[in-house]
Amino acid sequence: MRWQGRKKPEAKASKDKQLKASERQAKAEGDITASSLPHELQQLLLNIFKDSFTERLQSDFTPLLQELKGHLFNRDFATAFGRNEYLDMYAARWSPSRALGYLDVLWDLKEHFHIDQHTATEGQEQTETESKNWKVVCLGGGAGAEIVALGGLKKLLSTADKGQPGAKQRTTEVIAIDIADWTSVVDNLADHVTTPPPLSKYASAAAQAANVALIDPSTFKVSPHQLDVLNTNSSALAPLLVDATLVTLMFTLNELYSTSLSLTQGFLLSLTTALPAGAMLLVVDSPGSYSTISLNGAEKKYPMHWLLDHTLLKEAEGRKKEDDNGEAAKWEKVHEDESRWFRLDPTLKYPIELENMRMQLHLYRRL
Repeated sequence: MRWQGRKKPEAKASKDKQLKASERQAKAEGDITASSLPHELQQLLLNIFKDSFTERLQSDFTPLLQELKGHLFNRDFATAFGRNEYLDMYAARWSPSRALGYLDVLWDLKEHFHIDQHTATEGQEQTETESKNWKVVCLGGGAGAEIVALGGLKKLLSTADKGQPGAKQRTTEVIAIDIADWTSVVDNLADHVTTPPPLSKYASAAAQAANVALIDPSTFKVSPHQLDVLNTNSSALAPLLVDATLVTLMFTLNELYSTSLSLTQGFLLSLTTALPAGAMLLVVDSPGSYSTISLNGAEKKYPMHWLLDHTLLKEAEGRKKEDDNGEAAKWEKVHEDESRWFRLDPTLKYPIELENMRMQLHLYRRL
């Protein structure tokens, strides 16, 4: 149960101080820049989390949060993600800032995804490519940050494409896969992404008329799936990857490596085999993540991104040379950033204090 991809709480205050010191140094060196995301949209996305977990956030959640932190610190994931109260608390506490950070990444990388929001206008012929939806598979995405980020991305793209009258918006399909049963959280967040936010009963007629959902529900479909990707036959995962445009591993891959190097390598090669040419794989994780590997009885630490490159860019190519039918998969890396910060605007409002994010990211294209 270790592949949840959830960042456990720090054991000591000194680690928090180290992070803040690192952030201060990054600011001094100019490594943290303000996000280009519209402030209004960022607040709308935070409001989605606030409205989704209103009851939890308005209660005395501190004891529950401390319980959850304790289970995470002890790596007791079966307990931490075995109760709906814990799942709600986790999503309300850690997913909002990650959703904004993920959206910032997706928006910066959008040119690599070749996202076309519209199909042909009425009367025009549609090519096979134009008729397809944009399908995103989020591995370890049960806590909902990717779902809300993708809703924000669709909003940004639709706003940018308003100059195409008569075009029909293509549907975005999001598949959220996780080892725990996050169905209630996924359904809750997806519902709030696609329905108008709640208004005060005293809201004016003008405010009510202007109150619309972030995304048209007919163009944004989300489905949760409970699956342990390391211990499930690849045939169970493959149908979910059919026609996938983008696969994400957000703060999940290093946990997979920590669970089992061999199983993770096998999973990545199976993932490669199942994905169509042109599909993108986006990996985001903590910077400086290392995994310990035993070789010939000796343990050695390797950077996560080195292991990932070795599996996707070297092992797959090597297997092709040995495979008579030449069916082994190949990838190319199209973008990487070993240390990237996302800074929250201090004027954003949310019931719980949120933190800035630091991450590494790696983007691959299936050849």
